[in-house]
Formats: sequence, C-alpha cells, structure tokens
Amino acid sequence: MEICGASIEGFVLAMTIPEVSLALIYMVAEWTIRLAALALVPFRRSPDSARAWLLLLLFLPVPGLLLYLLIGRPTYPLARRVRLTQAAELLHAATREIAHSQSCRGPSLPDSFQQAARLIENLGKFPPLGSNDVALLADYGGVIDRLVSDIEAATHHVHILMYIFADDATGERVMQALARATRRGVTCRVLIDAIGSRPWARGVERQLSASGVHIAQALPIAPWRRGSARADLRNHRKIAIIDGLVGYVGSQNIVDAETASGIVNEDLVARLVGPAAVEMQAVFAIDWYLETEEVLSGPGYFRHHVGPGSVTAQLMPSGPDFGEPGLGPLTVALIHAARHRVVLTTPYFIPEAALLQALRTAVLRGVAVHLIVPFVSDHLFVRLAQQSYYAELLEAGVQLHLYRDRFMHAKHLGIDEEVTLIGSSNVDVRSFILNAEVTLIAYDRSVTADLWREQQRCIASSDHLTAERWGKRPLVVKLGENIARMVGPLL
Repeated sequence: MEICGASIEGFVLAMTIPEVSLALIYMVAEWTIRLAALALVPFRRSPDSARAWLLLLLFLPVPGLLLYLLIGRPTYPLARRVRLTQAAELLHAATREIAHSQSCRGPSLPDSFQQAARLIENLGKFPPLGSNDVALLADYGGVIDRLVSDIEAATHHVHILMYIFADDATGERVMQALARATRRGVTCRVLIDAIGSRPWARGVERQLSASGVHIAQALPIAPWRRGSARADLRNHRKIAIIDGLVGYVGSQNIVDAETASGIVNEDLVARLVGPAAVEMQAVFAIDWYLETEEVLSGPGYFRHHVGPGSVTAQLMPSGPDFGEPGLGPLTVALIHAARHRVVLTTPYFIPEAALLQALRTAVLRGVAVHLIVPFVSDHLFVRLAQQSYYAELLEAGVQLHLYRDRFMHAKHLGIDEEVTLIGSSNVDVRSFILNAEVTLIAYDRSVTADLWREQQRCIASSDHLTAERWGKRPLVVKLGENIARMVGPLL
C-alpha cells in the first residue's frame, strides 16, 4: 500500500526502535493515567467536580495529571498540617469554653429549621449565642467609617483578617486608625491573604510595622521554599474584632470600592455587638496561630458577657481546615427547610447538582425563589460558566435578577422570615471547598426583615431576566457557556 509515494512497511521500518519504544511507553502511560483516574478521582469528591477532572484526564492525560497533582486535592503543606493538628486542639478548647457562656442557647426556630441549626453547630463547631445586636451595613464608605470609629474606641486590642487589604485611600484610613490605637497602648494584629493582598502587601506591611502593628500573611507563596502554600487555597475570610466585644463579618475588603478596571463593588457587612464576637475571635486566633504560632488566650481576648441585643447568632467557619465541606450542605439544607421565600445573593454562582435540585424542589413546593447576581462581571470565563445555568434555573421557575450598574459583591442568603446568612463565601466550589471562609447565621425576624428590605432594593435595581429574552442570546455565547460549564467545578 502506497501513501504519498511511500509504503506503510517502509514507514514502520524507518522508525527506530527507541522511537517505537517511546511511543509505546507514552501510550501505556496515558491509558494508565485514564484507568487510575476512574478509581481515584471520584473518591471523596462531588459528582460535578469528579466529572470535570475525569474529562480533563480523559482527553489530556499527562497535562491533566500534572494539574491534578498541583491542585487536585485541597491539602496544605506538611508543616501546616502539623500546625493544624495543634490548632484543632486550640479550637476544641475555645469551643468548650464558649459553650460554658451564660449566653449559650439554642435558637428559637420552627421545627423545620431545627435540623439545619444542629447541622451548623456540628459542621462549624460553634454553638448559638444569644443577646447579640446585629446591624446590616450596606453603605461601602459607611462600613469603613464605622470600623474606624470602633478602632478609635478600642482599649485592649484590634484584630483584622482580610483577603484584600490595600494601601489605597481606604486602606490608609484604617492604617492610620490602627497607628493611633497602637500609640494608645492597644495591641493591633492584622492578617492578610498572601495572594489577595499581593499588589499592596509590601506597602501595607511596611506602614503597619512602622506603626507597631503586628502583621502577617496568610498562606504565603514561595515555590523555592519547603512548605510553600498552594496558590489556589486561600484565606478568603473578612472579619474584624475590637476588644472581643464588637465584630464585623461580610463580603467587604479594605480597599477602594472602585477597582482599577472601573468596576465599582457593592457589599454587605454585619456589625455585631455581643457574645458571638467571641466566636469571631476564635476564628482569628486559630488563623493567627497557623501563620505565627502565637497563641492568643485569656479573658482579655475571650470575654464572656451579656450583650446589648436579643439576636441569637452563631459563626460558621469553613474550608480545608475543617475537613468536610460545610457551607454547601448547609445551604442545601436551609433551602429544603424553607416554606415561603429564599433569596440568594452572590457575585459568583457555579452550583453543584444538589443545590440546583434544592432550588427546583423549593419552587415546586410553592416557595418564591430569587437569585440576585451582578450584570457586570470581573471574570469573563467565570461569567460564562455562571450563565450556563440560567436557562435551567428560569425553566425551573427561579426568579433571576441581574443587578445593574455596580458589581454586586455581597454574599447573603435569607430564608423565610427566620434565618439570615451573611459572610465571605460565594456559591462555587472554590468557596465551598477550597477557600477558608466564614459565615454569620442570625436566627432573628428583625435581622431577616432588614435583609429582605436590602434584597428588595437590589431587586428593584436589577433587570428581571426572562426565559424568552435569555433564549435570544447569540449562538457563540451559548458555545462559550457550554465550554466554561465543563470546567466550572474546577474554577
């Protein structure tokens, strides 16, 4: 048989033995990777994530294996895992101490929510605490004003943990307040994520250190050093604690609202005064220990006290430190418990199958389900992956609202008139599994009513997406969505 003037036999004979051997070895290696992936990849992994990894390893076995070895499992370096074991003992001790607080009490909830409340405590370790005052702050500049005011009033310590802490105008205000507090004799500690704050880290560290503020980076990246953290495992938490009495938790970083690309962020933060601030303190203390090995303990940091309010609340930290994914199952459980209304606000929505099914089932049960996402996006590929779910959400009866003008960076969930969740977590695999996150749960009708008013404002400032309108998008967009969706669980 002739091909282009040469016979197949001649072509095969022209190949040297080493070339044949290398080709055979490579082919065997590819099939070995594929078969091994079938056995190993699905182990302790969600079906969506397993499907994405298996597709990658099926079509690109060798590059896929290299990527899988880098980021395939949410594990920290060995030295950090050793510290995690020690930190778990500190967390257990803190939880046991918090449980002895006179404010420790079970939330007053309808029977349908009792199991979800127990799930929160079992996953996040912390119990519900009463007598808290919780205020929701939606004004971006107002949050910084309030934080600076509380720092100015501090008498013992200020602890700040931020994914992004910039040395821009907003960061300068906070750093100046911390410097003044330090001069008054207040101990100030700041923990920033090594990747999230990387563009500003050097300036922030230099200025805060010169002011006497203790500062450290969470999960620093140094590939040439043993024990360097992975770039995709981040501390995404955003909390501040003043004197162990006042706490902030939410989606807002310490950075100007407007980014370099012209996108303006909009966030929501909960300011809490009361016993639940001690749980925020415990989260900070564990993260601080993991990076500095300094143990924060004693009544000066963990103050048992009766708060000024009537809100029962608890904190739920999540991430690789806590083993089992917590926020995903909790969100699903709360949606299944809803009777009247579910309103979910998130900048990134790449859900797993269980969450999609929970939303569909809630609609079928007669629950009004609203999803608020930004029309403006800061990541094109993530936006395409997110959009790939819109058609089936609309078909299921979910009311989809695209927030106009600004980038809706807030992350919160309101269930009926009973439960409010607000924190740092997006609705995607990165927040549910890879990142260290923190969420405040408030069991209170007044707080949930405040959240509902904020959500109504967001809905009024959004475009209501319809199935008819969405079906008219260009074919090339649909193709991009399908491609992005296949790797969505890896984003």
